[in-house]
Amino acid sequence: MKSKTSVIATAIAVSGMTLTLNAIGGTDSHLPAAQKAGEVTYIMGGIGQTEADAIKHAAKYYPLELEFLLNATPKAEYLSNVQVRIKDAHDKMVLNVNADGPYLLAKMPAGKYTISAERNGKVEHRQIEISATDHRRVVFEWQS
Repeated sequence: MKSKTSVIATAIAVSGMTLTLNAIGGTDSHLPAAQKAGEVTYIMGGIGQTEADAIKHAAKYYPLELEFLLNATPKAEYLSNVQVRIKDAHDKMVLNVNADGPYLLAKMPAGKYTISAERNGKVEHRQIEISATDHRRVVFEWQS
């Protein structure tokens, strides 16, 4: 027969696991749907605090994280409607999307890439390298 202490300890452990699973599931349920373009799986969005928090939480599972900002006064503002083009080392287009939120997460093969982000005719470029084990966060910021 179990003692009261072991029954209480088991109940606390089960409750803790349930809360943890609910917290994880709750965050994931606010993620936009993953999309696929060739070998690249990506998520974009982040409109609203709940969705932005979910994307930030999921970012560690994606090798590439892009963030789009407008450097405005008194503080920076998040941007959407940014044209994103990613080309591989052979100048082959691997992703060409219009980001509908301030974040874009991408799972892509390891390699060297050129990222172009365009907003209102102003284009920013970044050269990056993705490895199989690292997470890269790249911020694109335009002046107001």
